Amino acid sequence: MEVILTQDIKSLGEFGKVVNVKNGYARNYLVPQGLAVYANKSNKTALDRQLKVINAKREKVIAEAKLVAAKIEKISVTVAKQVGEDEKIFGSVTTVELQQLVAAEGVEIDKKDIVILEEIKKVGVFNAEVKLHSQVSAKFKVWVVAQ
Repeated sequence: MEVILTQDIKSLGEFGKVVNVKNGYARNYLVPQGLAVYANKSNKTALDRQLKVINAKREKVIAEAKLVAAKIEKISVTVAKQVGEDEKIFGSVTTVELQQLVAAEGVEIDKKDIVILEEIKKVGVFNAEVKLHSQVSAKFKVWVVAQ
């Protein structure tokens, strides 16, 4: 029996996919739980309309993320830290510090979205990345200087 998934299911597929399952599985579990609907003409037509709306929203979100990514790519932040022997800094540079410095440049991002690509333990230039969307990320430079 063909059904259209209304939610992502690990063992079957993602939202909107038409899958072939056993009759009992569809009638007794998938449809009553709201995980799928029967794949008839009206449901397929409704799915096509929903997918168009969802794809339009997704494209809009990706376009906005690309604009923010372009701003972030131009940013270079400077972190002043106390330095010990061999130009090693005390502590390390955290995502919270980077988030505050990027916010000072006029771009609001979440600290959870920042990925420090290499461990920052010395004075120098390092790279950090911001994951804005599953398909969009932006890198920026982090300058660590002695205080």
